[in-house]
Amino acid sequence: MQFLFPAFLFALAALAIPVIIHLFHFRRFKKVYFTNVRFLKEVKEETSARSRLRNLLVLLMRLLAVAFLVFAFAQPFIPQEDAEVQQGNKAVSLFIDNSFSMQALSQDVPLVEKAKQRAREIVQAYAPTDEFQILTNDFEGRHQRMVSQEDALALIDEIEPGPAVRQLSEVLTRQRQALSTAEADNEVVYHISDFQRNITDIEAVSDTTLELNLVPLQAVQEKNISIDSAWFTNPVPMPNQPNPLVVRVRNLTEATAENVRLSIRYEGENKPVGTLTVPAESSVVDTVNISIQRTGWHEARLNITDFPIQFDDNYHIAFNVKEQIRVLAINEQQPNRFLTAAFQGINNFKIDNLPSQALDYSQFGNYDMIVLNDLRTVSSGLGFELRQYVQDGGNLLVFPSRNADIGTYRTFLTGFPANELQQFEERPRQVGQINTDAFIFNDVFENRSANLKLPATQGNFSLSNFANRGEEPLLTYRDGSVLLARYQNGQGNLYLSAAPLSDEYNDLVRNGEIFVPMLFKMSVSSRQGQQLSYTIGQDATIVAPHDATSSDIVYKLQGEAEEFIPEQRIIGAKVYLTVGQQVDEAGYYDLFLQPENPLGTYAFNYDRRESDLDYYSPDELAGYVGPLANLINIADNAVLTATIEERSQGIPLWRWCLILALVFLGVEVLLLRFWEV
Repeated sequence: MQFLFPAFLFALAALAIPVIIHLFHFRRFKKVYFTNVRFLKEVKEETSARSRLRNLLVLLMRLLAVAFLVFAFAQPFIPQEDAEVQQGNKAVSLFIDNSFSMQALSQDVPLVEKAKQRAREIVQAYAPTDEFQILTNDFEGRHQRMVSQEDALALIDEIEPGPAVRQLSEVLTRQRQALSTAEADNEVVYHISDFQRNITDIEAVSDTTLELNLVPLQAVQEKNISIDSAWFTNPVPMPNQPNPLVVRVRNLTEATAENVRLSIRYEGENKPVGTLTVPAESSVVDTVNISIQRTGWHEARLNITDFPIQFDDNYHIAFNVKEQIRVLAINEQQPNRFLTAAFQGINNFKIDNLPSQALDYSQFGNYDMIVLNDLRTVSSGLGFELRQYVQDGGNLLVFPSRNADIGTYRTFLTGFPANELQQFEERPRQVGQINTDAFIFNDVFENRSANLKLPATQGNFSLSNFANRGEEPLLTYRDGSVLLARYQNGQGNLYLSAAPLSDEYNDLVRNGEIFVPMLFKMSVSSRQGQQLSYTIGQDATIVAPHDATSSDIVYKLQGEAEEFIPEQRIIGAKVYLTVGQQVDEAGYYDLFLQPENPLGTYAFNYDRRESDLDYYSPDELAGYVGPLANLINIADNAVLTATIEERSQGIPLWRWCLILALVFLGVEVLLLRFWEV
């Protein structure tokens, strides 16, 4: 046993007071003389013995009453074996997990309500003079300061479930920042959560001096089926053409899910897709064919039927079907008539032919593909702009001139990096293979084994063969050397031909069954198209084309129930919009410069990390955290306040001391009242 305020034990000197009173409280007797003294002597001896016993008992009761009253002020306690008793004011930081997984049921109430109850009990276990921080996954500014006990209880009442998801280490960093502003002798941290495995990264916690207490909440194990992701098989959706949309559905339980109904809402109509059977702890993919009849922005929402976890049952996508795919051909002299005719023959394509001496580099970002046709040299300035264009998601197709300056081309190609041009060889060669596994040709030919008329060249540059350049051959000669290759750089692609485009050296332009689909697929092969969807809490920045013609440069995002101005940064032909935590509802958000003219639509979905309802059990959590944290695991119907008091103060005994002091005083009164001598 120890004492919280041992200085009060000096008051035990007050025990001398009842002793002194007992010693000096002498009763004076009056002498009465009479004859028969033998009987009176026996009565006197008996009365004196009883009086002495009663007085000793009264003295003992008084001593015990005074002693236990002193002990009550000294506040004795029995320290816990695994807890350190703290004295002085305390700064207490509480994290209440309010993510969507906390909507799972704990007996008859959602886990988030149980977490709020536990948080109230923890706050009430401390003194009104202590300081408190209440923190949730939302990381709101008002939660980043220390407040009083009354304000802390009010903040707990306002907590609602939200889409944000945070790692345990990320939350701890936030708590340390708030605790550093407190003026308290002791700092204590609590985490109230279901402790899913994918967010409990205790191994990333390096500060072992902080008292971390984990309060796990157990949910009734729920099954959950979720739409994990969706994507088009073609990078750019096209009107009046097949547009397969691939959907991945995950089963996050240990039982096979049958008859999972999948549907899509598109162009204002709900269309059933079919039913799925998803094996346990696995996923399946299904394909939804979308018929696009118009250009412009489109919205689609995929849906499955699942209960009770429903936040991940919808998946929103938004995509833009361009009115035109724009191509820029940079020519040394005259445009190539075959190249121009090929693009003019493809619906929704527009080609601009410009000489290399009259280029506006700032307009490169407005084109889906740039073709270098028959350039003798590539200047350093043009080379830099083209590399930046490809990194930002553009497609670049290079047909070198027969008289190309190999030095400037080598400098230009090394920057990607790509294999370099070497000497020109004037000899006829025949293409022997088309890479039908590559995106450019993978769905062009119905019968890949059919005998196609393959291109032939009368002269070509040899290419270097560096293994680290990431070359993907598209057309190869019979000896295995490359005629046409792809190199990925950043978000875009470089396509390099070893032969000039001129029909004097290359008859590719006369092979329409290869040349035309090749140009089409190259134009739409990059990833510069708008992202189909964004994840709330993860994708903080979205990229949009910048409307340089507008005098008003304040971009706004508007959802169904809110409108806000995101942080914006304009770089060239693009604007980078930082939404941060301003988006908290899944759905569609329109981008505006002017209210009547939306520039685009962006789809946001809830974070799928919460879909996997895989929790640490209390025993697993205790073994996982080890000495880095204390685990507080009590029954659902138990009150946490007493447990917290015992952990912070040991088992307090001052109440028992007061009770015993009163009991001893009561016994003293009974002795004096009913024991007659």
